[in-house]
Amino acid sequence: MSEVTDDATEPTSDVEPLLVPRDGVPDVITTADGIAKAAAELTAGTGPLAVDAERASGFRYSARAYLIQLRREGAGSFLIDPIPTATDMAPLAEAINPLEWVLHSADQDLPGLAELGLYPAVLFDTELAGRLAGFERVGLAAIVERTLHVELRKGHGAADWSTRPLPAPWLNYAALDVEVLLELRDAMEAELRAQGKLDWAKEEFEHIRLAGPPKPKPDRWRRTSHITSLKTTLQLAAVRALWQAREDLARKRDVSPSRVLPDSAIIDAALKDPRSMDALRSLPVFGGPRQRRYSRIWMTALESARSLPDSELPPKTPPNIGPPAPGRWARQDPEAADRLTAARAALSDLSSEVSVPVENLLQPELVRRLCWDWTIEPGSDIAVVTAAIETKLTSGGARLWQRTLTVPVLAEALNSVVTAEDDAVAAEEEAAATGES
Repeated sequence: MSEVTDDATEPTSDVEPLLVPRDGVPDVITTADGIAKAAAELTAGTGPLAVDAERASGFRYSARAYLIQLRREGAGSFLIDPIPTATDMAPLAEAINPLEWVLHSADQDLPGLAELGLYPAVLFDTELAGRLAGFERVGLAAIVERTLHVELRKGHGAADWSTRPLPAPWLNYAALDVEVLLELRDAMEAELRAQGKLDWAKEEFEHIRLAGPPKPKPDRWRRTSHITSLKTTLQLAAVRALWQAREDLARKRDVSPSRVLPDSAIIDAALKDPRSMDALRSLPVFGGPRQRRYSRIWMTALESARSLPDSELPPKTPPNIGPPAPGRWARQDPEAADRLTAARAALSDLSSEVSVPVENLLQPELVRRLCWDWTIEPGSDIAVVTAAIETKLTSGGARLWQRTLTVPVLAEALNSVVTAEDDAVAAEEEAAATGES
């Protein structure tokens, strides 16, 4: 789904509003015959394929696509309802999987499309292209206005796209999302080539294409809002049990977890610890008509948490996976804190020099791991420092263009920290030898 509302600007005099697709809004395809016909027409087209997908984030549990928009030169635009046609996608996959796809924020839409057997052979991500080109604002509307001088009006990107039938204004918005993607792709390719960044972008696009969906983070229940207000491990166990029960119910019903039971209700139940159905239903939210039918599920979760032995209660703080929060580094490992400060400063300078956001130069978590796990002895040769950084970044998934840019500046920065530490030790030793303190 390509939002066009986040950073649209006021149109200037040379910007043309794009209010309706040039060929009109196509009918939504809902049958196997329609899929086969669209596949044939797309096969007869030429060049890359503009792709977008509308999801129902905030309404549904899954990341499935509820509408697919496609456009190819010589074929026109297509709107496909993947709910009734999910098992009929083979002709479409045969037609479009060998093509280059053009998407905006591809990582949002690719997982849902992959569930339908749809995968690009080559990817061009216009949002990521904008980041690498140094654009300050990379929403679809902003990039389209800057490069094509076309204004995309605010739309329905945050709507519940599982709604049926889909309203006509929503379909108009959806068709517009792919209307200019092919032109935008060419404009962004020219921009990247002019800046000498096209090869960087191709590496990034391929990384996104092959990345797959993100892996779930451990202990996601600890992200429950206001969980830090709880004081005991038994209360944490109650949150964990209710969170998991909510997750199971949300997955089964394909409803966003927050719409099944809000975080505030989970925290309230953990604090109040109701011991009966009546006590549970006396709490805010749990007594509502929609919640009463799930009362047994919530009570069972709370009872299971109370029955846990102490050894199975969750710890008050999550186990450390990777480096601690940077705010604690100065206390826990001052030298690591110095390395992180130096690395961040070096990457910030490099970011300004090449006009690429720091987070696109290197994943911040990888930088933290590099500085926290550092094992190079003070005074090591710069070649040793460089090799250690290269190895760490490679194992962490940094692409070649990222390593080419960042390894030299990180080596210099971290080596200067090592040298400073070594000089400080030498000064202390000299002071001790001369009787100074």
